[in-house]
Amino acid sequence: MKDAFIFLRRNLMHPFESHIRNVPDFPKAGIIFKDITPLLQERFSEVIEAISQGINWDEIDHVVGIESRGFILGAAMAQLKGKGFIPMRKKGKLPPPIIAESYALEYGSDTLEMIINTKAAKVLLVDDVLATGGTLRAAMKLCEKNQLKVTSMALLINLTFLNNFKEEGLPVHSVLNY
Repeated sequence: MKDAFIFLRRNLMHPFESHIRNVPDFPKAGIIFKDITPLLQERFSEVIEAISQGINWDEIDHVVGIESRGFILGAAMAQLKGKGFIPMRKKGKLPPPIIAESYALEYGSDTLEMIINTKAAKVLLVDDVLATGGTLRAAMKLCEKNQLKVTSMALLINLTFLNNFKEEGLPVHSVLNY
C-alpha cells in the first residue's frame, strides 16, 4: 500500500505543469530554463489567484516585482489585492535617484536597482522562479536598504533541488515545487 501511495504521489501533476516548457541549455549549457509563457497565455488568471493565496495581505503595503517575469505576476497580484506596485529592475533601466545591489547567479552576475523610497513600508517580494536564491537574497537586501520590510515572498516555481532557501524565517509561498 505504501508503494502505491508513493507511485501515485510522484505521478500527480499540478494542472499548471503541462503548460510549462522546459528549454534545455538556455541561457547557457547545462541550464534547463522553465518557460512560463505558455502557462501565462493559457491560465493567467488562475496563476494569479494561486500565487496570491496563503499570503497575509493585511501585512502588505506594496508588492515588489523583480524584473522581468516578477513584474507580470507582481503587478497582477497588486491589482487583484488593491495594493501598490514597486518595480525592481535590472541595472540601467530606472531613472535616478536609485539604489543598487549586485549578486551572483548560477550562470553569471547581475545588479538589481530600485528608485529610492522615501517612506517605510511592508512589502511582498514576487518573482517567477527561485533557483539558487541569489536574486531573491539581493532583492531582500535592496528592499532593506530602501526602507522596505519584506514580510513574505511569493514565487510561481521553487526549484527546491537547487536551494534550501530559508531567509530570516519569512514565509516563502510557491505554487510549484521541484
